[in-house]
Amino acid sequence: MTKIGFLACPGTLPGSPVRRADAFEHDEQVAALRAGFGPAGLELVEIDWHAPLETLAAYPLVLLGTVWDYHDHEASFLAKMEALAARGVQVCNPAELVRWNIDKAYLRELAAAGAQTIPTLWPDDPTGADIAAAFDHFGCTQLVIKRRVGAGAEGQLMVTRGTAPPADWRYGHRAMVQPFLPAIVAEGETSFVFIDGHFGHAIRKTAAPGDYRIQSIYGGREQAVDPLPSEVAAAAAVVRAIPGEAPLYARIDMIRHDGALAVMEAEMIEPFLYPAQGPQLGQRMAEAVLRRL
Repeated sequence: MTKIGFLACPGTLPGSPVRRADAFEHDEQVAALRAGFGPAGLELVEIDWHAPLETLAAYPLVLLGTVWDYHDHEASFLAKMEALAARGVQVCNPAELVRWNIDKAYLRELAAAGAQTIPTLWPDDPTGADIAAAFDHFGCTQLVIKRRVGAGAEGQLMVTRGTAPPADWRYGHRAMVQPFLPAIVAEGETSFVFIDGHFGHAIRKTAAPGDYRIQSIYGGREQAVDPLPSEVAAAAAVVRAIPGEAPLYARIDMIRHDGALAVMEAEMIEPFLYPAQGPQLGQRMAEAVLRRL
């Protein structure tokens, strides 16, 4: 059996004293991958990405599975992924793609390539005055403030003109500021999962009543959907616009805006791939890994 590393973090590893409330997603993804990997002669090994480089370098290929704290360790995470690649370990997705994808400013490049995206401002560390100006810029009454290097809606804020912070407030992170889109509540977000550039399955994610965040940790729900061919084509066009070769895995998150699906995020570092809605995920991932070994 060829051992494949599945990089995780203290918040997701089984038995961890600081395990997250949504770490059941780690369990679901690992179980689905093991079901597909075993018949292919692959053994999946869960390991903390914070482990010494020598420990991680013992695997011919590592998957960036549930490294859900990477955004709080940006420099060291990128350095370790690049050091693994320098040791000859195949990092999936590759370190250079991870560096491109870690800052959500990559959405500007996708927009330049023709993808429909959400109107966004990109302040390095917005102040309350910047937020007030953003209301006028977008002509809206609700804004969402997100970390440019972030995951799982951590640090995300929704503010209205009436609840906007004072002028001297600072967000404290590189940020993206967007008008709140009611479609996230009315319809939800659709995620398209691609393996080796090929569409696999799609999921509709909706928020719990009274919330707008669609992640499970906030009560979000998901269900499998059968997207229209035009919708799959829109997501596939985003995958083709990603620099370099097709990533081993990609999750394209989209929301309806001005009558068409627009990219919210192109997740290629550590996305949950919703195996319950894609029962062939483990087999397809195993086949893709074998092609890389």
